[in-house]
Amino acid sequence: MLCLRFTPVSFTKWWEPVQFHRMNKNVVVCAAKGPRPRYPRVWKTRRKIGTISKSIKLVECIKGLSNVKEEVYGALDSFIAWELEFPLITVKKALKTLENEKEWKRIIQVTKWMLSKGQGRTMGTYYTLLNALAEDGRLDEAEELWTKLFSENLESMPRLFFEKMVSIYYRREMHDKMFEVFADMEELGVTPTRSIVKMIGDVFQKLGMMDKCQKLNKKYPPPKWVYRYIKGKRVRIKATDLYDSDDRNSVGDSDDDANSASSGSTENTEIQMDEQGEVDHHQNQATDVRSLESVKPIESKVF
Repeated sequence: MLCLRFTPVSFTKWWEPVQFHRMNKNVVVCAAKGPRPRYPRVWKTRRKIGTISKSIKLVECIKGLSNVKEEVYGALDSFIAWELEFPLITVKKALKTLENEKEWKRIIQVTKWMLSKGQGRTMGTYYTLLNALAEDGRLDEAEELWTKLFSENLESMPRLFFEKMVSIYYRREMHDKMFEVFADMEELGVTPTRSIVKMIGDVFQKLGMMDKCQKLNKKYPPPKWVYRYIKGKRVRIKATDLYDSDDRNSVGDSDDDANSASSGSTENTEIQMDEQGEVDHHQNQATDVRSLESVKPIESKVF
């Protein structure tokens, strides 16, 4: 016969502590599918922790050196000797610090060293190098760099580079090369900025070409409204207030970085913003249709 036997139930004593088994951290329990292994990430992480202190150390490391290429490059190589990846963020912050301190020779050395390593080949790096070469008085090297960049990026050259070269030639009164750069802009269909039009117009007035100055102002009239990014918001500003504040500054300050120029010029301007979307600019101009347009902040776009 079949005999079914039941095993006695074993109870633990009440004074014995109950032990729970800890699961492995590398195992993730899925809903109704059991545990699955967690594989390590295959992409590289770009840690930004500690980059500020590293950039300060990098600046202090190269400040006391001479201008000998081997000495500077050797110090930079020894600084990144134990890094698993090239510290691009640290070097970029160090370049920004040197730019604020106007250490143009050091900027040229660090930038050329970084480019020799095959790192940081961006238009921002080349613009920093071009600005440093112009400020240091190396006009031949700046023109050589400009010619190389312009030939390689003929149809995608940023307008900031054209403005920089026009300002360089304007300060040195090299009018022929100014007109060449401006002719290249018109041939490529690049709309000049207000500062470029102003510099070209001043040269026309100095040379007595009033008819060309009038044609230039007629072709590129000053805009009535401009847009600036303030705290991540796109804000419309009255252009007359902005240009009045720009006229007080020197011409050399007008060819700085676009972000610093916009932040410095908008401090004294009247920013007209309204959450409801309606703005009353002036009580005397209530009949103006443009004064009733909405001035809502638009979300910024990452370019």
